[in-house]
Amino acid sequence: MAVAVRVIPCLDVDAGRVVKGVNFTNLVDAGDPVELAEVYNAEGADELTFLDVTASSADRETTYDVVRRTAEQVFIPLTVGGGVRSPDDIDRLLRAGADKVSLNTAAIARPELLRESSQRFGAQCVVLSVDARRVPEGGTPTPSGFEVTTHGGRQGTGICAVEWAQRGEELGVGEILLNSMDADGTKAGFDLEMLRAVRAAVQVPLIASGGAGAVEHFAPAVHAGADAVLAASVFHFGQLRVDEVKEAMRAEGITVR
Repeated sequence: MAVAVRVIPCLDVDAGRVVKGVNFTNLVDAGDPVELAEVYNAEGADELTFLDVTASSADRETTYDVVRRTAEQVFIPLTVGGGVRSPDDIDRLLRAGADKVSLNTAAIARPELLRESSQRFGAQCVVLSVDARRVPEGGTPTPSGFEVTTHGGRQGTGICAVEWAQRGEELGVGEILLNSMDADGTKAGFDLEMLRAVRAAVQVPLIASGGAGAVEHFAPAVHAGADAVLAASVFHFGQLRVDEVKEAMRAEGITVR
């Protein structure tokens, strides 16, 4: 039996407010995270993802407060990421009410963090967030043609995105959030080629992120191998509703929650 596909609104949080931009620049205020979370809960969202986009230590307490307030109001799984650097950070977020924690830059700097976190909290709590793009002209080629980036997609690493996803799986992550930096905020559709490449390499659940702009964009991502589909601005600014996205996928014969 097919596992039901999840629809996940993503809230990029900066200093306690939800923001959205294109390719992580020109951020616009999109509202209060707790209020938005309640709306998505009512519309049938299966999970929520919070990303602390500035993740400076100054905003750290704000993030814990937002997580706490959201967890008190909303009873669907909550994944939190951004600036998570150690198992102790994960512990604090889980205690504040997060169900899963996503790791990105700190895991690239020290991959063992993934194994330590998985062993301490369980694989189901650990999400590897991969911000990937096609290797730009003049960049170091990778076997897949995709590379991992850091700093909101601004810095290339030369690490092959597909190999990094495989490594994450070997180190014990329970899920991979694959965010296409080329497609992020463009509303032109998910990066299906990248999804297929990563899907062929890993067994763990794969969340497609980056590029959603219309209800028709979600089913192709699932056909390309995504177990869950994530979007941000199209939900925040009311262009799409979670229930509309589910309806469109059902019409394509996809099992949704």
